[in-house]
Amino acid sequence: MTHRCGGLQTVTMTALGICIGRGFAMNPARLLTASAAIGLWVTSAGAAELRPEDAVGHIGETATVCGVVASAKFEANAKSQPTLLDLGKSYPHPVFSAVVYGDNRPKFGSPEISLRGKRICVTGQISDYRGKAEIVLTDPSQLSQ
Repeated sequence: MTHRCGGLQTVTMTALGICIGRGFAMNPARLLTASAAIGLWVTSAGAAELRPEDAVGHIGETATVCGVVASAKFEANAKSQPTLLDLGKSYPHPVFSAVVYGDNRPKFGSPEISLRGKRICVTGQISDYRGKAEIVLTDPSQLSQ
């Protein structure tokens, strides 16, 4: 789509209202906003949905893992105070865990109580912890029911 932007030559306007064209000075704040929006869209659009038992084959990738919370525990006396949400199989043989560390716990409430037995999806980078796949949750937007 072509438009006249600021009285300058005819240029292309993106869906975000940013004018692109020769001789046009783009507002840096709008460019940053557009870049961030496009980056978030690409990241979320590229996330694959996996079963808990398949996550271990995707270490290092950003993905969405969905399954039933088979066991859940808040380790209040551990150094980092993790809350472990085990999907697929329960502790002591979990195949995948979603982890909320103590410093982020207030954002999630008491997930070891509210999510036990429920089907959830978690999105983030899959990492390896002692041969088991996990995603560390830092924001509630990474979790859906």
